[in-house]
Amino acid sequence: EAEKIQIKITSLGLTESRITADETIQQLFVECRLNHFLAEETPLSLPKPPGGQRIHYNYSTVINVDKENNHVEREYLKSILLKPDLPADSLKFTVVSDPPEDEQDLECEDIGFAYVSLKEIFQKQRDIIEQDIDVFDSQDTSAVIGKLTVTVEALSALRSVHQECKNY
Repeated sequence: EAEKIQIKITSLGLTESRITADETIQQLFVECRLNHFLAEETPLSLPKPPGGQRIHYNYSTVINVDKENNHVEREYLKSILLKPDLPADSLKFTVVSDPPEDEQDLECEDIGFAYVSLKEIFQKQRDIIEQDIDVFDSQDTSAVIGKLTVTVEALSALRSVHQECKNY
């Protein structure tokens, strides 16, 4: 139990913004990234919801951080706990626009970013359960374009890693 981080991407709602107004943005999926070495994405891209409504992904994934097989991930968690100034201490969620089938010349485009700080989970000693986090506009990081409902259960893994740090 302690050797994994559980992540669930429940749903996404958008506020009225350039995103809701943009006709070329039709389908959205969400990517979850841990630093540079691990990325998972929702297998489905869903139609962009009108402002005020939500689309439901109900996508769950697990990041294993056991010593035997997932050394890199575990060392990274250690670095988060041991280096207070490490900037990349967050799980990063990216909302991505998936071009429609008939528009193959369009690329997937990152339209928004949301973050969950693993360090903060450890400091507060509290997992994030079905919590709305702000999605910031990829073109204007001060603008919130929506809310992503996520669960990040990382506390037991972080405690386990922390215990190990103390044993050195």
